Amino acid sequence: METQKIWDNFNDELYFFILKKVKNKDAANDIFQNTFLKIHKNLSKLEKEEKAKAWIFQIARNETINYFNKESIYVEKLNINKKIPLEKYQYICCFDKFINDLPKIYRQVIELIYIKGLKQKDVAKELGISLENVKVRIRRAKDILKKKFNECCKYEFDKNGKLIGESNCSICKTE
Repeated sequence: METQKIWDNFNDELYFFILKKVKNKDAANDIFQNTFLKIHKNLSKLEKEEKAKAWIFQIARNETINYFNKESIYVEKLNINKKIPLEKYQYICCFDKFINDLPKIYRQVIELIYIKGLKQKDVAKELGISLENVKVRIRRAKDILKKKFNECCKYEFDKNGKLIGESNCSICKTE
């Protein structure tokens, strides 16, 4: 198989595969170029032509991972021992109360991820549950919190489900 044949058969599909992963045209172009460079250099290692597509996309996946690894060098490391001051959230009425009122399984996940800053996969290991279970608990906790904010504080939600507007809290008005 020749590089030109691979280009003719897979270039559009490969480019959009990369673009979907990185969501940045410049980065996708760089990764795409690096991918084809590696394909060209290593074409002699492709043993079976029918496995070309899988081989090409594996190279693209590896190049995408390399891109994200290089990008992470420039991201400030999160100090997980650093407590995030809750004052940051004090402007949101009843925030502490609603977090504390969550069922324990949801409160744990929310506190570990959003208060302590742990990654979801680390929370899964710490709690001895699957990553999928962590994600489900986050979603359910957020649904409970949204409902409580809507019922008590009369916040509104935008089309993305984020809180908007000013609080019209029944609890704050009585205190």
